[in-house]
Amino acid sequence: MREFNYSVIPPELMNHEIMNLIAAIHEYKGKQDLFIEAKPDILEAMVEIAKIQSTGASNRIEGIRTTERRLTDLMKMKSEPRTRSEREIAGYRDVLGLIHESYDYMLPRTNVILQMHRDLYKYSPSSIGGAFKNMDNVIAETDAEGNSIIRFQPLSAFETPDAIERLTKTFIDEINKQKYDALLLIPMFVLDFLCIHPFNDGNGRMSRLLTLLLLYRSGYIVGKYISIEMIIEKTKETYYDVLFESSQNWHEHNNDYLPFTKYFLEICLSAYKEFESRVEYLQTRKLPKPERIKKLFANSLEKLSKKEIHEKCPDISLSTIEATLLALVKEEYIAKISAGKNTRYIRNTEI
Repeated sequence: MREFNYSVIPPELMNHEIMNLIAAIHEYKGKQDLFIEAKPDILEAMVEIAKIQSTGASNRIEGIRTTERRLTDLMKMKSEPRTRSEREIAGYRDVLGLIHESYDYMLPRTNVILQMHRDLYKYSPSSIGGAFKNMDNVIAETDAEGNSIIRFQPLSAFETPDAIERLTKTFIDEINKQKYDALLLIPMFVLDFLCIHPFNDGNGRMSRLLTLLLLYRSGYIVGKYISIEMIIEKTKETYYDVLFESSQNWHEHNNDYLPFTKYFLEICLSAYKEFESRVEYLQTRKLPKPERIKKLFANSLEKLSKKEIHEKCPDISLSTIEATLLALVKEEYIAKISAGKNTRYIRNTEI
């Protein structure tokens, strides 16, 4: 029987690199609290954009897709879901909204996890929502030749209910003791949850929803403003690699939590850095809108699409963005890369 013991942190996690990551996140969290208190109007638009990005990204990781327009319409509840994918997207939207509004009242006990899973599938005719798996499952991948390879064998369906009960109880007990930083305990919990793989379907999306819930409850609410799920999607290969590394020998109580924990902390730190950058930029709203767009390129070397600029500047219309980009290209301050849907713009560093 797999035991869960968070009362002693594995020694591999108590290293200089992990402690530096946690210290950096703590520093950004302090700034987060000041921003939220001083700039509530600036952050409101960021919340809505992050919800759309998080819902889209978390579902795309699992191969659940729709068009950008349909995603936006579903998120704004302008339309009912039409396909199986859209029903699952709508379910994720609702659970994410619930976490945003009620995380303080959602203690991560077994019944709460089951209710979250039930709501994830509330638009689906399937009966799997809100129930643990009723058959054993495996985590597999398909190689280049089309062969299915088992990457991990989760706990059996028979063992699952008791394992989740023990997992949640142990985690809550240790979080309440405040002996260890929540940033150490949360990735351990998420990895163990994924190794149990408690549901017939939806385990990956549930793990990301639980990640947000546990971070929010511990005061790390950056995921409300910057999509952590989108950062994971952009580093999906690394995400799967560290899951594989950290799950080896899990059944024998001899797995290494370090790869997944380090990745988890790097994702959180990346979100906080983006949050600070976004808020500082939004504080320039007194500048003329074209100047703000130009400043965006002045402070970055990354390629930006019109959509990405609009996400960073939600109060600037697409027509203004398009006109400004044309003007900046004409004066050779930026260069246009590619065309059509793949069009991006980048600062001309030779100027």
